[in-house]
Amino acid sequence: MAMRVREFAKTVDHTLLRPDAREEEVVRLCKEAARYHFAAVCVLPCYVRLAARKLRGVDVKVATVISFPFGADTAAVKGAAIRDAIAGGASELDVVMNISKFLSGEFSYVADELSSLNGEVSAVAMNNGLNDVVLKVIVEAAYLPDNMKRLAAQMVAASGADFVKTSTGFGPGGATVEDVTLLRQESPEGLAVKASGGIRTLGEALDLLNAGASRLGMSSSVAVMEEAEGGALQE
Repeated sequence: MAMRVREFAKTVDHTLLRPDAREEEVVRLCKEAARYHFAAVCVLPCYVRLAARKLRGVDVKVATVISFPFGADTAAVKGAAIRDAIAGGASELDVVMNISKFLSGEFSYVADELSSLNGEVSAVAMNNGLNDVVLKVIVEAAYLPDNMKRLAAQMVAASGADFVKTSTGFGPGGATVEDVTLLRQESPEGLAVKASGGIRTLGEALDLLNAGASRLGMSSSVAVMEEAEGGALQE
């Protein structure tokens, strides 16, 4: 895949989700995102309002996580978190699927929850005069055999979400080319794939994009961009 530096930057969600993250690190994250014109920053829910203030007027969206990293909250709790995040200035929401229910075979529960959450996002966005709130569903692929990865992608597609996302970065494994390829093959055209977890080099990032991802969640974004600007990608 031939990409220019700016084009590559717009595939990146510059991410800081460590439990020991400091406020000053979030401020630095936003400054870095503005400098490189990343697609979004992805921050913990308690920092959504801070990130929205720091990125006002900048071409970088604010993303946050919902029910992170296990997805085990009830739909009502996830819905409340969605409403709060959008009210705080988030326009992209990375929601963790209820992995426990999914692995327990409670597929109707998971499908109903995902559909209700997508409906919640649409309703809250409309009530706030927004038309571009993005819902990404994290399926934590490292816990799933291939047949269940396919089923998860089908459920995410049926829910109306915008992205199926590989990983939280806190599970037993991160993004792999094999998982991205599988999710891309199983997903209809309107459902994009986000790869996240363990992406540390430009080569790894490009491999995942070539496999079918259109968004990358990275905490090593600056180092990867320095590699890209060093001549690995065209200006």
